[in-house]
Amino acid sequence: MHVGRGPRGVTWPVRVDPTGAAGPTRHDTTTARWRRSSRGLFVPADVVRTPAQRVAEAGAALASEHVAVTGWAALCWRGSRWATGVRPDGSLRPVDVVAGSQVLRPQEGTRLCQERTDPSAFEVVDGLRLVSCASAVCFAMRYADSLAEAVEVLDMTYRADLVSPTEVAAWLAAHPARRGIPRARAAWRLGDENAWSPQETHARLAWESVTGARPLTNRPVFDLAGRHLATPDLIDPATGACAEYDGDHHLTREQRRRDLAREQRMLEHGLQPFVVVGGELGAAFRGRLTSALSRTERDPGPQRWTLDLPSWWVDTSTVERRRALRGVEREIWLGQRRSAG
Repeated sequence: MHVGRGPRGVTWPVRVDPTGAAGPTRHDTTTARWRRSSRGLFVPADVVRTPAQRVAEAGAALASEHVAVTGWAALCWRGSRWATGVRPDGSLRPVDVVAGSQVLRPQEGTRLCQERTDPSAFEVVDGLRLVSCASAVCFAMRYADSLAEAVEVLDMTYRADLVSPTEVAAWLAAHPARRGIPRARAAWRLGDENAWSPQETHARLAWESVTGARPLTNRPVFDLAGRHLATPDLIDPATGACAEYDGDHHLTREQRRRDLAREQRMLEHGLQPFVVVGGELGAAFRGRLTSALSRTERDPGPQRWTLDLPSWWVDTSTVERRRALRGVEREIWLGQRRSAG
């Protein structure tokens, strides 16, 4: 029997088929070759439960037109690479499903929410019924374990260009009485549509908690002749202090060589860069940030850099501007953003 592949490489669950042609026989389901994905549905046992596979298995069990996938799972299915359904401690989040007044039997790995949702707003995407992007990200923010997690969800949904700040604000305004709305509104105020990774989000929040001022994210910096110097992860536009979050790829010899050359260019033009690595958003981060700000105060010197965009540069700092890019232009101007994430 051939089991078909769906979008994103997922394997669609199938029902028992007495002939064994379109699904396992009843006997087959008792063997080690098959795994039950939900009540009455099965997939081959060797199918890896990737985030998209988990969403497909949960969504395939939703027969009613009044039920849809929401939260991280809906964002994952729409292509947000950071919507993985994995908590910081490594445990798996359930696939959230809005069921309204529908009475459903709980499925393993699925969490039912009885919030009233207009089915006319549901969208079928590659075979699965989902809530809108704005509804999904607001659900994830409202039920997040912390405010920082809610901001991360929002930032990474912006990063995937699935929603804009205006679209999220409109959904929040239209649903003022929903559970978790105060947290979602607070996350919206702290969100940034130009963050490129969750680590940048948390570094930005840590920076703001230390200084009370929000740094700019991934803002290109130029010399006074309009030549691009660098695009730091975070920069204080008033002082030139800037933070770079270094992931594992920065440990290679070639990447380290490029990092040092960029750092030298920044220093020569009056910027004050410092590096942040994983797990350093506590005392170590505060110390490096404070030191960088102190250096700018002790030796301000002439400012040989600017954040003003030259005429040849295409601004990609907002969701709407990125959505407007097409074809080769999109490849050129968003290539660095993809490699950074």
